[in-house]
Amino acid sequence: MAGFFITLEGIEGSGKTSQARALQQFLQKSGYPTFLTREPGDTEIGRFIRELLLNPDYTEMEPRTEILLYAADRAQHVSELVRPALSEGKIVISDRYYDSNLAYQGYGRGLDLETVKKINFWAVEELHPDLTILLDLPVQQGLKRARNLALDNLGDRLEREEINFHQRVRQGYLKLAEIWPERIITVDAAASRPEVQRILREIVKERLA
Repeated sequence: MAGFFITLEGIEGSGKTSQARALQQFLQKSGYPTFLTREPGDTEIGRFIRELLLNPDYTEMEPRTEILLYAADRAQHVSELVRPALSEGKIVISDRYYDSNLAYQGYGRGLDLETVKKINFWAVEELHPDLTILLDLPVQQGLKRARNLALDNLGDRLEREEINFHQRVRQGYLKLAEIWPERIITVDAAASRPEVQRILREIVKERLA
């Protein structure tokens, strides 16, 4: 792979989407070829999977069903979008990747972490990010942000989960950062958006250098 693969991770409301967009704009202005994408749902097949995963009506969804749907979306996403962009030498910025499943379905749902890891690594054929930026902030603050953006002020199926679930997800992310310190860099997302973006740019510039 000739490109560089960056992923942004974090709990609900951590600002991944807006920060990823701002980072792409910065890199483009700096002369780098970039490709911005997200999970789940950035392929035609993935859009149908996203509707299933985030629909608040599907409260009966089994955690095993959930992880397999995410893996299906990710397999298509990597094959159709991520690998081709990397092969063209682009910097790929993805709003979520497999760390989300490790945090949400592994630590959050309580599924066996090694099984979640094996499913994901198989789905992406061992395509790992070069850099992952974890946007960390308190759960209550993140959920308030996320639900304020929702039309019904309740959010999608995952945003409606109990507070303890989201606490486990946050702690899971922090544990992943301890496991892979060379790849995952934690940033305080409670700071202002411009300050968070400034830090992200410094991190990325250093890695690209």
